[in-house]
Amino acid sequence: MTKKFTLKELADHTNSSVIGDENITIAGVNSLEDANSRDASFLANPRYKELLKTTHAGLVCINSDTSIIEGKNYLVSDNPSKAFQLITDLILSSSTSGFKGIHNSATIHESVEIGENVTVGPHVCIDQGCKIGDGSQIFANVCIGAEATLGKDCILYSNSSVRERCVLQNRVILQPGAVIGSCGYGYITDKDGKHQKIEQLGNVVLEDDVEIGANTAIDRARFKSTVIKKGTKIDNLVQIGHNVILGEHNLIVSQTGISGSAKTGKYVVLGGQAGVVGHVEIADFAQIATRGGVSKNITKAGKYGGAPLMPFNEFNKHRVYVRNIEKYVKRIKVLEEKIKNLEEILSS
Repeated sequence: MTKKFTLKELADHTNSSVIGDENITIAGVNSLEDANSRDASFLANPRYKELLKTTHAGLVCINSDTSIIEGKNYLVSDNPSKAFQLITDLILSSSTSGFKGIHNSATIHESVEIGENVTVGPHVCIDQGCKIGDGSQIFANVCIGAEATLGKDCILYSNSSVRERCVLQNRVILQPGAVIGSCGYGYITDKDGKHQKIEQLGNVVLEDDVEIGANTAIDRARFKSTVIKKGTKIDNLVQIGHNVILGEHNLIVSQTGISGSAKTGKYVVLGGQAGVVGHVEIADFAQIATRGGVSKNITKAGKYGGAPLMPFNEFNKHRVYVRNIEKYVKRIKVLEEKIKNLEEILSS
């Protein structure tokens, strides 16, 4: 449900200062190019400053270094991106579902404990012994296995799955198709080459404020817990193996794969399609570039790239060498011809 706020109210909400008419009403959000007089927008990157001249936005969030255009309305803060996000959250309701309470098509075992102000959408299935915390929203076709636990204010979007005994703490978000607690990839191969499944008896724990992207799978531990610590955000199409422990406030970008029993520290960033082998550790504040391959422990903070992994500056040098390899081949051929001519002269 869209809401309306005056510029003064938005300034108070974002702890920003006002330039312009504090009584105007804002009812939407949009980009600088597409915003109208009732929309808020923002400028965080100076390369787009020319858009301030042409935007029709009723409000623009800026920082104190931005040169203003007369006749427009601004909210000035240290972090215009954050201010804009706060406005977005305020104006646009977090729930777009018309279903409230527990839908009559949901299948819920009689032993389930459900807190206050919980929404359970159409065709949800919640198995025995589960606990659902206050304010949580469970959208259509979600499946929650036996004895799983959800904390307060969790959001499980359509077709996500939480398997048995897994734990989601407070304010966890699962995007559509996310699978929490799938079996770890473990088999014993016998003398005839046949693969016998190893049962995975542990669970997955998602701590406070974790978000899991669409169609991401997190495998349950063999005995204990696969743990995603508080504040970590995982993108779409990520695979996380059994017994992995991800530290606090990690960012894991799409199509990354993390093998079993790997461990990351705090504030680690893994770029898209990065790969991490099993049983390695990655230090706090390490950043791995897109398609980086982590094959051994990273013991120091810093930026890394390549496969095998190397410091990012070194990786960039290697990339330059690779791009120029055709030139190097031609130069080598010229030098080889010169050497051949010299050898012929010396031997005559």
